[in-house]
Amino acid sequence: MGTTLDIKIKRANKVYHAGEMLSGVVVISGKDSVQHQGLSLTVEGTVNLQLSAKSVGVFEAFYNSVKPIQVINSTIEMVKPGKFPGGKTEIPFEFPLHVKSNKVLYETYHGVFVNIQPQKGKWTPSPVDFTITPDTLQNVKERALLPKFLIRGHLNSTNCVITQPLTGELVVESSEAAIKSIELQLVRVETCGCAEGYARDATEIQNIQIADGDVCRGLSIPIYMVFPRLFTCPTLETTNFKVEFEVNIVVLLHPDHLITENFPLKLCRM
Repeated sequence: MGTTLDIKIKRANKVYHAGEMLSGVVVISGKDSVQHQGLSLTVEGTVNLQLSAKSVGVFEAFYNSVKPIQVINSTIEMVKPGKFPGGKTEIPFEFPLHVKSNKVLYETYHGVFVNIQPQKGKWTPSPVDFTITPDTLQNVKERALLPKFLIRGHLNSTNCVITQPLTGELVVESSEAAIKSIELQLVRVETCGCAEGYARDATEIQNIQIADGDVCRGLSIPIYMVFPRLFTCPTLETTNFKVEFEVNIVVLLHPDHLITENFPLKLCRM
């Protein structure tokens, strides 16, 4: 059996913010003693553009121009050259997480094009009232063929705390056609690029049905969506990439009319 090395972090959830202390122990285990040339510990945080299968042919033009963005890099010397005895040796460590000058320690996030390897924000409510009719729809080719309908509602805020749900209500005031369903669609929008060009990709990350069937007219339907922890992060924008979020209210009418109303969201963590 050879010598093994393991790093154990004291904090169970491994979530840290800039300026906090990172502490733990390095565990060296082996049957026999072993000579070494010193032991140091390095912590590094980067943001990198990563090609996916669907992006082939789109990003190659500037992929090589977008270098990994290093936001944190710190090294400490733990042990000078010497010998580790046989058995188990634990070496404690502790140091603050300081970001590099003019850099921001982004929240860890894994998307389609953007990966961030290790920010609290200011939240101001921004309520939105909406009315959906055939006349308010965009990108409609044959508006005259649409059935008449009137849908009203509001979102309590499009500036959202990521740990709290998106809330509001919706009321179908009238509709000539029967309603099949009403859904909330959460979309993540990733924009990546550099001086050579930018590419934008939208991905549905959650879909919730809030009404099924031909709902009663004038009935208040609650809007309630919890943001999925693994697929969302605070809204952010940098020189080379952006991660944004939108919610679509999707109404499906008989026989086959699809109505979509889009609302940009701004997510933050308090």
